[in-house]
Amino acid sequence: MTDALVGSESHVRILRVCSVLAWILSLSMTALSSNLPLFDSSPNAVLPPSESSWTRLAIHPLLRWDTFYFAHISRHGYIHEHERAFFLGSPLVMRAVAQCLRLFRPVDLHEVQLLSYDELLLGGMVAALSCSSTTTLYRLTLHHMGSPNVAFLASLLSLLPSSPVTLRLVPCTEPFFTYLSYRGMLYCARGQWLLASGCFALAGMFRSNGIMLAGFIIWGMLIEPFITSQKVGITRLPYSIILTSVILMPFVWHQFSAYLVFCTVDNPAPWCSHVPPSIYGYVQAKYWNVGFLRYWTPQQLPNFLIAAPPLALLPSYSAHYLHHALLPRLRASLIPHQSPNKDDSSTPTASPFLAPSIAPHAIHALILTLTLLFAAHTQIILRLAASMPFTYWAAAWLLVEHRRWGKYWVGWSVIWGAVSIILWTTFLPPA
Repeated sequence: MTDALVGSESHVRILRVCSVLAWILSLSMTALSSNLPLFDSSPNAVLPPSESSWTRLAIHPLLRWDTFYFAHISRHGYIHEHERAFFLGSPLVMRAVAQCLRLFRPVDLHEVQLLSYDELLLGGMVAALSCSSTTTLYRLTLHHMGSPNVAFLASLLSLLPSSPVTLRLVPCTEPFFTYLSYRGMLYCARGQWLLASGCFALAGMFRSNGIMLAGFIIWGMLIEPFITSQKVGITRLPYSIILTSVILMPFVWHQFSAYLVFCTVDNPAPWCSHVPPSIYGYVQAKYWNVGFLRYWTPQQLPNFLIAAPPLALLPSYSAHYLHHALLPRLRASLIPHQSPNKDDSSTPTASPFLAPSIAPHAIHALILTLTLLFAAHTQIILRLAASMPFTYWAAAWLLVEHRRWGKYWVGWSVIWGAVSIILWTTFLPPA
């Protein structure tokens, strides 16, 4: 057994312990800060004081913001139009795990069989706990960058997310979407395209931006072979189209099921005449004011400032990678007689952070960040950054090659992570 393999196994064991400790710390801080006054008392109306104080202590702080929608959808299905902004993945997981937990406690036959909010929240928290993506990130980083130390550093940095509550405790989309995205990316790195497509399709059941994950299939099966001048079999193109279609299916089904409800009646909804008829875009624009530059108002300046660290880090590392790694490869593929200078420090082999295989991650991170910056609620980057391994590769890049800025990132991650827990439990923005 090689030293690298022994070191990798040791890293994985440490990361597992650290992940559990991080979860316990997040839960403890959430429980403690839940004693602070609430800005909005809605959770008290839905979850009245119960006899089981430990259950209330653990569950009550979780019912905030989007969790209201997920819990309501889980109990009753889609009732209101605006609930179609949320996909069915999280409600299904909450309900399934809550039903399993019910098997371990007696149920009064006279009791209403509809799952209660505390059962659904507990089920969601248990499901979120099982979706730790730290070790998957380690294996993904090790595959791409070939350095156990870099993989270990990036994975440790992932234990300092910018939204620890939504990633570790709350039955929102983040823990499930992040885990499935990481697994799919790892399968892509290993050339296991069918498994990757399955993971990405499941991720698409939780968030609409899951459709962007299809880019990893397209890049790995079609674009990368073109850049490296590999021979592509005649079946590769139709196979990649099928796998990509599978990834798009959850989003398409979400729109189609809404179309059947709202557009096949005597008085169809306004969005039914749109091309294409998408309820998702309609409710996002109508109820959340989502659209190009709609968020760019003086009132939203605090949200831009809060989200500034990841908004600055991700495009910076993406631009650095595209300039020093991807563009030289593209030039070399288009001009076959041109070869990179071995003494050039900008060649892809000069740094593990310029590994050729992370090109789709750089492109994906740049597109998603710019989308959130210009056409969404920008502070959502604080919750979505964890779903991109590129975030923690960028943080590791700062620590290794720009140590001063790397220390600033770690300091901000620790401070903001703690502050965000308090803001969440007291029902204060950013959501």
